[in-house]
Amino acid sequence: MKQHNLYQTFEKLIREHERMVYKICRLYGNSDEDRQDLFQEIIIQLWKAYPKYRGDAQFGTWLYRIGLNVAITQYRKQKNKIYATDIETLNIELPDATINAEEEENFQKMYAAIEKLNDIEKAIVMLYLEDKSYDEMEDILGISNGTLRVKMNRIKEKIRQITKTNS
Repeated sequence: MKQHNLYQTFEKLIREHERMVYKICRLYGNSDEDRQDLFQEIIIQLWKAYPKYRGDAQFGTWLYRIGLNVAITQYRKQKNKIYATDIETLNIELPDATINAEEEENFQKMYAAIEKLNDIEKAIVMLYLEDKSYDEMEDILGISNGTLRVKMNRIKEKIRQITKTNS
C-alpha cells in the first residue's frame, strides 16, 4: 500500500511538472525519437531518486536538477540512441500539441539558436524561458545570482548575433 501511494504521489507531481521535462528534452534531443527516449530516461531517473526526495527544495527545482543532469550526461555522450528501460507502467504520454505554422517556424528558429549554445547556457535559457527567478536558477544550477545575470546578458547578445546571421 505504501509503494502504491508513493507511485500515485510521484505520478501526480510528474503530471504537474511534465512541461519542464519536455523543454529539457526539446533542448537536448536531436530528433523526436531521441527526445522521447530522453523523456523516458529522465522519468526513470526521477523515479529511482524519488524515494530520497526529502522536500528540502521545491519539487520543480529537484526535477530540473535531475532532468538537466540526465540530459547533459546523455548529450555529452553524443550517442544516436539513448537506451532506457520500459516505462509504460507510468502511463505518461507526450501531449498532442496544436501549433500553427508560424509559431512552429518561430520555435524552430529559437531552438536552432539555442542549440548553438553550450550546455550551461542552454540550461540557463531553458530556466529563463520557464520564468524561473534568478534565485530559483541559483538553487537549480548552483551558479550565483550575479554570475547568472551576467551570463544571461551575454547569452541574449549571443542569440541576437546568431539570429542575425541566420536571417
